[in-house]
This record gives sequence, structure tokens and C-alpha cells, in this order.
Amino acid sequence: MRTNGAAADGRLVIVGGGQAAARLARRVLPGAAGSVTVLAEERWPAYNRVLLADVLAGRYPAEVIELPGPPEAVRWLPGARAVRIDRAARTVTCDDGGVHPYDTLVLATGANPVLPPLPGLHSPGHQLPDGVRALRTLDDCRALSDALDAAPGAAPAVVIGGGLLGVLASAALARRGARVLLAQRAAHLLDRHLDPEAAALLRAHLTDLGVEVHTECAVSALRTDPATGAVRGVRLADGYEADARLVVLACGVRPRVGLARDAGLPVGPTGGVVVDDLLTTADPRIRALGDCAEHAGVSYGLAGAATEQADVLAAVLSGDRAARYTGTRALVRLTLPDGPAPFDLAAFGLPVPGPPDDTLRLADGTRGTYRSLVVRDDHLRGGVLVGDLGGVGPLARAWQAAEPLPAGPLLHLLSPDTA
Repeated sequence: MRTNGAAADGRLVIVGGGQAAARLARRVLPGAAGSVTVLAEERWPAYNRVLLADVLAGRYPAEVIELPGPPEAVRWLPGARAVRIDRAARTVTCDDGGVHPYDTLVLATGANPVLPPLPGLHSPGHQLPDGVRALRTLDDCRALSDALDAAPGAAPAVVIGGGLLGVLASAALARRGARVLLAQRAAHLLDRHLDPEAAALLRAHLTDLGVEVHTECAVSALRTDPATGAVRGVRLADGYEADARLVVLACGVRPRVGLARDAGLPVGPTGGVVVDDLLTTADPRIRALGDCAEHAGVSYGLAGAATEQADVLAAVLSGDRAARYTGTRALVRLTLPDGPAPFDLAAFGLPVPGPPDDTLRLADGTRGTYRSLVVRDDHLRGGVLVGDLGGVGPLARAWQAAEPLPAGPLLHLLSPDTA
């Protein structure tokens, strides 16, 4: 285990302008002779990426999801894209030729959307066809919104991927009046977080919103207009062809580590920059956090983990010698406010049991609620809650703390009033 090094009393440079970088810049305490510079590639102020689908849905204007700005002492440089790290000289070079020296460098470069290997996805100039976007940045959100505004009538749209982002994008597009087809390769929606029963409830809600959901369904190719190159539809693996004027890629994300790899920093098996409990890379002058980092073999790709890492690193850089990052036990929350009734969901840990787990389930069709908890050796291993989430707080805390459950019958854990 490395010891905390003096960092915040020198030149601190943060590469990245997302949630993790913004939180770190707000919380780190530079020394009297120190400085903090943020190289923020996006031209917008930092924003809450989790709420992009709400902006696309028209529920919020983009300004609402902006995060609090950094202190005045922080030098925030929008549109500054870092292209090279010189570890020997301790400098970062940007694409505009600017060179920024550092004593401590923090990589918060985030993640890139995964682009599926589909025929027709890339034009000769390696650009996505017109009408095809991920939903990763505010620019993506604005482009999709503009395309919806320009489309005559109910534009046909296809969302590729049935994870959290794919579900949110599908609901947002449907709210904007698009005719949406959601294609998910796995057997059910949110397969990493839900059991089949909860996924069926989510699918039913999306269907009520007008989304056509296809599971165990792969998109095999895009159809584009030969004259304009714009997307015109998709072909599914079973041969079915669906019209599309918009295609949203929601196939997951991959840690963005090109800058780190080019600098010779090790990348782990999950694709992130390897860091220790102090969020230090193999170079003691360079730290990493958020979606680009891999800690103890895990790259989280979740806002909650990035927030925890930023708080720990701020403490480390501010001189707290006890601060350590030991991992995140994340809770996934999903709310779809549209439809006959809002759809609320929370999930954590293992969605399905394995030997020797016990499972507790309660389904109430009248109230539209469902609860499933996975228990092993008097410890909560995971849970899925749909509908009334009144008791999710105590359950989540019991799981996050990894504490033994109270002695006695466990059926009371299924009550929404669990305390």
C-alpha cells in the first residue's frame, strides 16, 4: 500500500470535465501555494449525465442538470482536449498546443459508448450515419432532440440495448412522440440488475408507453440511404426489418483509457486504468477515478462509485492520511414518471440466487408491487424492488454495510415499512 503523497500543495491538473472531475475540483483543498486546473473536453459546464434522458424527454431544460461550479480558485478550461502525457516532464499537452505542467495528475476521462460491430454503422469517414447517436453527452442529447423536432409526425426510432440507458432512452423518445422499437440481446431487460419477474413488469410498463420491446433480439445491420447516408432502418438477426429515422446506441460503455495507455500506465482486465486504495496508478504522481478507473478488478461505470471515489481522493489530496477507497456497493434506481402510474424500481447486489442462497419474494398485483431478496448465511446478497420503495433505504443500508440480518423470521423484510 502506498502512503499518501503531498499533492494538493502543488500543481494539480484534472483531465476531464464530468461529474467525477467536477466533484473533485469542488472538494479538494489546495495548499496556499497550490493550484487546480481542469482540462474539460466538453464545452458545456459540468452536468449530471444521469439526467440526460430527462432532457431528451423534454422534462427539463439542459440548464437544470448543470452541476454547481467549482470554486473561483479553480482554473476550468472548457474545450481543452488532452492528447499526450509526458510523465518524465510531468506535463499534459492539449490539442490546441497548450502545455500544462503538474505535480499531481488526475485522470477522470470517463468512458466511451460501445459501438456494436454492425454493417453500415460507419461511413467512409469513420463517422456515424446521420440519425445514429449514442446518448452519452449533452451534444448527443441536443442532436437527438433536434432530429425529433425536425421529423414529420411520429418518427420511427430504434434503441439498441436494453440496459438502464436503453430503457431510459426508449421512454424519453416515446414521450416525445416517436414510434420506438427497443432491441435487447439478452433474455430480459436490465439483465444485470433484475430477475425475470421484475423485468417482465418493466417490459409491461414500456409497452404501455408505446415502446415495442424485443428481447433475445440482435440487430444485424443498419440500412442507410445510398444518396444521403442517413439511417433508414435496421435489420434484426431473424431477418425482420424495421424503419428508423433515429437509432440510439445503448450497448454499454468502455473505460476511456487511450491517454493513460499511451503514457504506459497499466490497464486492467475490465479495461480501466488500474488504481489502488488511494486511487493511485502505477505512477505515484498520477491518480485516476470514475468510469476510466479499475479498482480491485472492477470498473463500475456508475455515478455513485465516481462520487465516492471523488470524495476519497479529495480527502487524500487534502492530507487525510486515513482516507481509503474500498469499493462501492451500488444501488440502481429507475423512475419512469409517464404512463398510467409512475414506475419505480430499485435493485442492488445479486438479482438471482445461486446455491446455497435463499430467496424471499412477494408480488402484489393489486398494488403493483414486487419484492425479491436474496439471502445467504443471514446476510443480504441482493434485492429487487418494484413499486412502493418505502423500505428500500434500510435494505440498501443492510446490504451496503454487509451486516448480519436480525435474528428471527425474515419475512418482515418484504414489508414496505421495513425499518
